[in-house]
Amino acid sequence: MTPVELSRSVLCAVRRAVDEGELAVAVPERAMVTVPGPGGCGDYATNIALQLARPAGQPALRVAEILRPHLAGVRGVADVVVTGPGFLNISLGAAAPVALVEEILRRGERYGYAHGPSADFVPLSCPREVRAVVVMDAVARILRSQGAAVRTRCEAELPSEWADILGVRVDAQPARQHPALPHYTVRPVPAPVDPLPLGRDAARWALLHPAGHDRPRITDDHLVQRESNPLFRVRYAHARTRALSRNAADLGFHAEPESPGQAGEPSAGASMEYVHDVHHLFASLADHPRVLAQSAADRAPDRLARHLVSVADAAASLLPAVLPRGAEKPSATHRARLALAEAAGTVLAGGLSLLGIDAPDHL
Repeated sequence: MTPVELSRSVLCAVRRAVDEGELAVAVPERAMVTVPGPGGCGDYATNIALQLARPAGQPALRVAEILRPHLAGVRGVADVVVTGPGFLNISLGAAAPVALVEEILRRGERYGYAHGPSADFVPLSCPREVRAVVVMDAVARILRSQGAAVRTRCEAELPSEWADILGVRVDAQPARQHPALPHYTVRPVPAPVDPLPLGRDAARWALLHPAGHDRPRITDDHLVQRESNPLFRVRYAHARTRALSRNAADLGFHAEPESPGQAGEPSAGASMEYVHDVHHLFASLADHPRVLAQSAADRAPDRLARHLVSVADAAASLLPAVLPRGAEKPSATHRARLALAEAAGTVLAGGLSLLGIDAPDHL
């Protein structure tokens, strides 16, 4: 069960409580589902009871207790616990994260893609400006991943170096050669300086990572290999997952998504931060299809870029714990962690590909 599906289940639980006369409230349009905070437990948590307490005229704890049995009966939910002032903490059945990792590894970099073509035809156009062309190129890639047919065009012919260095492709140029059709015009805030000296990957990231209404920073910071650089964190996390697979093969074991508890089980001395980060990683991976769909719908590749940073940062605690240490023998826990690491690497590689950025196995 993904966070989006769980959010719908929470709203269904509210609706059932209203229908049965236990709550007198208007069912909200959305329910926020997040990783449990300090003092929480389970896989996910929601503050829906706190949100409904005032309109229901009841304490949040009472609202949470009303909703708990309705949510506990949902297929895929193993347990629901009320904590704090009224947070509902939800534990999923063991099969859910296992199925998620299996699906990612099965579909590979196409995880999150539509299963077939849609009826959507999206004509895109942009001015002859380097950021607009790069953003349009990324939007077209993401739309195609969601099954849409896309045709791109530019107002004037592109310089050849834009294609050679930035890897952009425009289906039709210039626009005047084609019949007037309603187009969605991609027009982000222009790049302040020429990004080509950064090279393809850093230049595309510099242009795509900020929201379209934000002014991009075209600086050498995008080239530095340190944690302050989000692009480095994403590509480094991907490269580490590939290295872990190679090292695991040398040690004679491979990935098996056997149990989410094993992947999230901390080693001796590990902090609760590790457990929190692994839960956040599961949530981020499950959210990937929704992020792709939303990025396509809003013509916003920056959403995908920020999502990849979130996946990479959530994987940071997991990756050092994948391989056995010292005389430790490979176990089911190591196999489960390796499967989760490979799933994270797969999502990072697929997302970078949609942004037109390389995901090297060695960095």
